[in-house]
Amino acid sequence: MKFKLAAFADEVDGNLDKQISAMIENGIDYLEIRGVDGENVSDITMEKAREIRQRLEANGLAVWSVGSPFGKIGIGDDFAPHLEKFKRQIETANILGAKHMRIFSFYVLHENAEKYSDEVMSRLEKFLEAARGSGILLCHENEKGIYGDIAARCGEIHKNFPEMKAVFDPANFIQCGQETKSAWEILAPYVEYMHIKDALSDGSVVPAGKGEGNIPFLLENYAGEVLTLEPHLSVFSGFEKLERGSENAPRKYCYSSSREAFDAAVSALKELL
Repeated sequence: MKFKLAAFADEVDGNLDKQISAMIENGIDYLEIRGVDGENVSDITMEKAREIRQRLEANGLAVWSVGSPFGKIGIGDDFAPHLEKFKRQIETANILGAKHMRIFSFYVLHENAEKYSDEVMSRLEKFLEAARGSGILLCHENEKGIYGDIAARCGEIHKNFPEMKAVFDPANFIQCGQETKSAWEILAPYVEYMHIKDALSDGSVVPAGKGEGNIPFLLENYAGEVLTLEPHLSVFSGFEKLERGSENAPRKYCYSSSREAFDAAVSALKELL
């Protein structure tokens, strides 16, 4: 296989042992860690991070990236405590053995998004300053509702901060009305890795290749090494906290369990590959 696979295994279960089982049984070697044993990765202690790494390594697995929530606050929210927590996350990321951390560019009012540019860039620069020298590469994800949710504003971020790379999420672009091929033309030079998540124009998330994300095109043109599966095919513990309004989004594909949905997402990607 041309690519190495990672996954948000908390979509299977919050329990790390069940995450490990699902990864092994699906032939996935890397974890993009987000929720584990009832905690968000941003809340775990250093002792817990050491335990997680030991349990993963005992099963031949490793953390690829920290799927952090940093930058997922309102532009008007107090940034100082958020930044301090971010600094602690850098420490736990290193303990986990991660080399990447995904971040976001803050929720803004989109009818006036551009007026927040200076504040967004100032905050992102502080993230970069805090991470500099740590060995952790910050990667911005194009999340719905944040400043960098469409390709033009994502491109602005990366031109300002070329040391910050991109996580390219096709489904998020589709849900923002952004066509993915044109987004790729803008962001390809900055893409560090991809989230494999597809969607239809009505916002519903579907298995890879079943939506309008042009995932076969993206896979053919992606020069990176790792693909992170982020299925979002069924409501799992904590899903309603991840994306604003996601609890009301229509779903064309439904599964009897989160594990079944996870397995289906893996199978769809492997079929494309």
